Amino acid sequence: MAKLGKRTRTLREATAGKDNMSVEDAVALIKGNATAKFDETVEISMNLGVDPRHADQMVRGVVGLPNGTGKTVRVAVFARGAKAEEAEAAGADIVGAEDLMETVQGGKIEFDRCIATPDMMPVVGRLGKVLGPRNLMPNPKVGTVTMDVAQAVKDAKGGQVQFKAEKAGVVHAGVGKASFDAEKLAENVRAFVSAVQKAKPAGAKGTYVKKISLTSTMGAGVSIDVSSAAVE
Repeated sequence: MAKLGKRTRTLREATAGKDNMSVEDAVALIKGNATAKFDETVEISMNLGVDPRHADQMVRGVVGLPNGTGKTVRVAVFARGAKAEEAEAAGADIVGAEDLMETVQGGKIEFDRCIATPDMMPVVGRLGKVLGPRNLMPNPKVGTVTMDVAQAVKDAKGGQVQFKAEKAGVVHAGVGKASFDAEKLAENVRAFVSAVQKAKPAGAKGTYVKKISLTSTMGAGVSIDVSSAAVE
């Protein structure tokens, strides 16, 4: 068996036996063990009782975290004319139309969120195989296909987080930085859990939220008591 490093051993010892913790205790433990030389992202994972392969069990949505993510989000907007100008004025990092499509097709993707006006979707649609796997494809259900591009850009840069269930029925996202106050992290965690809860699909059977885990970029995961996260 490979010998564990000192940091790994310390993390395992700190989290050993720490299951079904309250949100506050889990946040305190994660913060206390986030000792990397950079500001680690605090990440949440939720195991859901759904099978996303069925359309009526897909879980996806968006939530504005009350205290932001602590991350600088690069936003690209597909728009023309006045809407392109609105996007630029709102702080979009990249704005374009066919020229932006060609850039993306060439493999240059320098953005974290993609927004488009409805009339641009025939152009954006050609990028489905590129943007889809990266969860960057604009979608009206999460507000990224809209005529109000200015507000969409502001939301994206202001702490809005998208989520989508993966094949195993897991949703995950960053909910802040380890440097955040514990109270603010706890608020973000509960806001995310609430949004996923409200996105419960009609086809979900049995227990919807099976497990909630919290970790940091370089840390060990701890499980949160589902009732502590205010999940019904």
